[in-house]
Amino acid sequence: MAKAPKASAGADTALVKALADILDDAGLAELEYETEAVTVRLSRVSGNMAPAMPVAPVAAPAAPVGEAAPAASTAATPADAAAHPGAVTSPMVGTAYTSPEPGADAFIEVGSAVKKGQTLLIVEAMKVMNPITAPKDGTVSQILVQNAQPVEFGEALVIIE
Repeated sequence: MAKAPKASAGADTALVKALADILDDAGLAELEYETEAVTVRLSRVSGNMAPAMPVAPVAAPAAPVGEAAPAASTAATPADAAAHPGAVTSPMVGTAYTSPEPGADAFIEVGSAVKKGQTLLIVEAMKVMNPITAPKDGTVSQILVQNAQPVEFGEALVIIE
């Protein structure tokens, strides 16, 4: 990358500051900006970028009087799963991958013992692979996503007991 002339140093500083603000506001792990004159790449390295706010479950409407309530299913609904104390949620919108590369064994399976900081899966966002790590030691009781499944911010991915 060619160095910009010193006269534009203030403009370059303002650009980097603006891009850093975008990185923070959007909760991104990495941001790259390129023009013919300049290329800037900002990257944030952190363990598990967990959301700052817990996701509250949505209450189901009450069954009308005289109608039987639907039977409770054995599988947790996504809203219930995100409220689970052992839920590991997605810190971003992206695509979840359960293995490090196509054809490789999955990072975890139901019943796997995991250690704090161990990679559970990867969420790809804007062509950046973001490892999702275990926030605590435990055993994987549920894997709530399939390989290459799109995920939303705050969506429960894995339950660790």
